[in-house]
Amino acid sequence: MLDEKIKYWLDLSEYDLETARAMLTSKRYLYVGFMCHQAIEKIFKAYFTKLKSETPPFTHNLSYLAKKGEFYDSFDESQKDFIDEIEPLNIEARYPLYKERLLKSLTEQKCKEIINGTETLQKWIKAKL
Repeated sequence: MLDEKIKYWLDLSEYDLETARAMLTSKRYLYVGFMCHQAIEKIFKAYFTKLKSETPPFTHNLSYLAKKGEFYDSFDESQKDFIDEIEPLNIEARYPLYKERLLKSLTEQKCKEIINGTETLQKWIKAKL
């Protein structure tokens, strides 16, 4: 049963990363960041489930989720920096006040970097599942 829950979160994470790639192709950059955040959130929830054998908290806050799952300290500084970078992409993509500013910062190149960072962190966690 636990393996099914981990697989559920893992499958959603991979789906969200594929969606981010599709958004890059269609130049919908705001949603590249949003979907990368979602992909990391769900892989974190898979890892949380594996480590704690319980349902992850209902939160979109990546660092909170990692700390609550007691795996935040296993990240190196570059991984923590990446988490800090994509953390606001979930919330800011939802509110018109932030969308304009966020759209200016999310260039094609920046989105490619975010996808690469998401892939790297996702693979790192998958190796631990």
